[in-house]
Amino acid sequence: MTVIADTGVLVALIDPDTREHAWACNVARRLSKPFLTSEPVLTEVAFLLARDGLDADELFALADSGAISVGLDFNRARGHLRALMKRYRNVPMSLADATLVRLSELHDECAVFTLDSDFYIYRRHGKRAIPLLMPEA
Repeated sequence: MTVIADTGVLVALIDPDTREHAWACNVARRLSKPFLTSEPVLTEVAFLLARDGLDADELFALADSGAISVGLDFNRARGHLRALMKRYRNVPMSLADATLVRLSELHDECAVFTLDSDFYIYRRHGKRAIPLLMPEA
């Protein structure tokens, strides 16, 4: 199974002060690597870490170790991303979320590793629920 990593989970894996840190680390240990993600997600992670007074060294370390990998090329995916963001304009859908939905469309056997409840709303290929790895409510 391909694991697709969202912003909140990556922040939780790096920042031990997050509420979801222990959960994210426990789940991540059991999953196959690398986790696929996107450059917009990485940008969000770096921004949130900086906001919380942390630098991006651990984010780079995840990539250097092979734990995460960028799995989408914006230039090839932009038509799909535009259509997704237009479809979910009322949510609203971020570019980062659109890239993860697109990754889920490209990898049939996958799950999005996320803390974001908007992924309950999003559909891949227009109608199929996206398999999720989320903490229980």
